[in-house]
Amino acid sequence: MTAAPRYSRVLIKLSGEALAGERGYGIDPDVVVEMAEQLKEILDLGVEIGVVVGGGNIFRARTGTKSGGIERTTADYMGMMASVLNALAMQDALEKVGVQTRVLSAIEMKEVAEPYIRRRAVRHLEKGRIVVFAAGTGNPYFTTDTAAALRAAEIGALAIIKATNVEGVYDCDPKTNADAKLLPQLTYMDALKMGLKVMDATAISLSMENKIPLLVLNMREPGNLMRAIMGESVGSTIVAEG
Repeated sequence: MTAAPRYSRVLIKLSGEALAGERGYGIDPDVVVEMAEQLKEILDLGVEIGVVVGGGNIFRARTGTKSGGIERTTADYMGMMASVLNALAMQDALEKVGVQTRVLSAIEMKEVAEPYIRRRAVRHLEKGRIVVFAAGTGNPYFTTDTAAALRAAEIGALAIIKATNVEGVYDCDPKTNADAKLLPQLTYMDALKMGLKVMDATAISLSMENKIPLLVLNMREPGNLMRAIMGESVGSTIVAEG
């Protein structure tokens, strides 16, 4: 008898950088297809999947503001537009592997995406479609991490999975400190007190208030996503209370 997934509905946060692969910029089609195939595997288990994509592989508001003198609000909207490009690329890859997909955008652009309506999103999930949420929250000054926490709460997700290029959450930056230690289990309050940059403070507060666990893992490692969905210990898990 096959074991049942631990989570029946999840929100997966994909950074724009993750879609760029080794390139560091733009969209790597091979990486997007690889991610689509992993999502299909868990969808086939009956798991309902929402996806929030960032746009940092195409445009980063912070960088744009610094180098080009772009006003913050304008730069944030440009970042939201970049996330729509990534959402459409993800939709294309998912449909090529046989998955019905809908892109719902927080900024209306009816020619390429449906407007975000919570009840519509939930209905798509119930019909077995993967829903890709684009354009963040539709508001400047909010990150796609916050959008992920918000959409997870709105659709009743049982977990947020943050797919990254590192193994999980470390007590310090593993890129600059060889002694950095992986933290398999911690609370949102721990993350705030330690100043860990796993998510911004608004996203952490939303997730903590709604008691939605956050799983941080390396999605490029084959099988990680499936193991996490099945309840195995992978990467780091952040919970509301210890």
